[in-house]
Amino acid sequence: MDIPKYNGNIHPDEWINDIQKYLALRKYDKNYLDIAISLVDSNIISLPTKINSFEELSNALKEDTSFTLFKCTNKRLLELLKYIPEKAGGNTSKFMSDFRKLCYNSEINDIEEQKNYFCNTLPKLPNNNDTDCYYYLLEFIKKREKIKSMNDLVKEFAEIIADELNLIRNRSIIALKHVATGKYLSSIDNLRYTTGSKRQLAFAGSPEPDLNALWKIEFSGKLPMYNKTSIQLRHIKSGSVLGLYYDYNYYAYCKSPITEHTEVCCNGSEDLWKFKHIKLENHQGYLKSNDIINLSIAKSFLRSHDVQFTIGNDTFQEVVCHSERLGGNDEWRIELISQD
Repeated sequence: MDIPKYNGNIHPDEWINDIQKYLALRKYDKNYLDIAISLVDSNIISLPTKINSFEELSNALKEDTSFTLFKCTNKRLLELLKYIPEKAGGNTSKFMSDFRKLCYNSEINDIEEQKNYFCNTLPKLPNNNDTDCYYYLLEFIKKREKIKSMNDLVKEFAEIIADELNLIRNRSIIALKHVATGKYLSSIDNLRYTTGSKRQLAFAGSPEPDLNALWKIEFSGKLPMYNKTSIQLRHIKSGSVLGLYYDYNYYAYCKSPITEHTEVCCNGSEDLWKFKHIKLENHQGYLKSNDIINLSIAKSFLRSHDVQFTIGNDTFQEVVCHSERLGGNDEWRIELISQD
């Protein structure tokens, strides 16, 4: 292996460090500094006649116009660097390595400046409102204030990438667990209420997400946002959509079997649900697996409780909608089962 020469295409400090390691490894007896000076390309770089230390050599190389050009080139490459997720053929590890190296080569050491450049690498919202691309920038901005170093930046972005695996996407298969009772929102194909709408019933069933408890979440766009996106919940086994039934004979929503709150059924007349975070009223993030949420429709909230009703010989835990004060019985944990 030849001793690496310096021609202005590497950061001076990196080259000097490499030279010192190279010469030490090969146990050169000559003065390391003299050897290093002799390896600087004199056709490109002019050095002072007297250099007494590696620090002086580094300073001399940095004062040469070749280093100014080197920094400008790396800064331009940094401006052009763009993050591409693995699902689009990218490599996050290589991207982070390239970003750190370009910051080093450009001598961009201030963390605030580094954060600005990093924001520029992240995908922006395109014209077709593809919020999937906007995810990285939005999440990074939320974490920006807590980032105090390059190591913090890498750590926080790694968490953003990990969280992406938990994002609820259009047509994801999900289950909704009632937090208070531990039972899952369920329905059974062709099993109908004997009162109210007499449509396919909804109830809180098994403590494990069986086939009756699986729903496909559907909405406009790729990622649902809190306080913005309306969703439909389509029962996997029956294909029916969860909602309410408005009885035009009585100009009112049908009542639930026992408590006479609003009945929740499948294939009703209204089926667009909104969701909000239980602790953060104005939360603007994306819906993720294991979030605990409130679901609402027609200005009423989805609830279950330890109230049972029967159809034939079978007993079911009631699921209703109400417009009363929110409480623990209105909390649902959304669990991602699979992506479409």
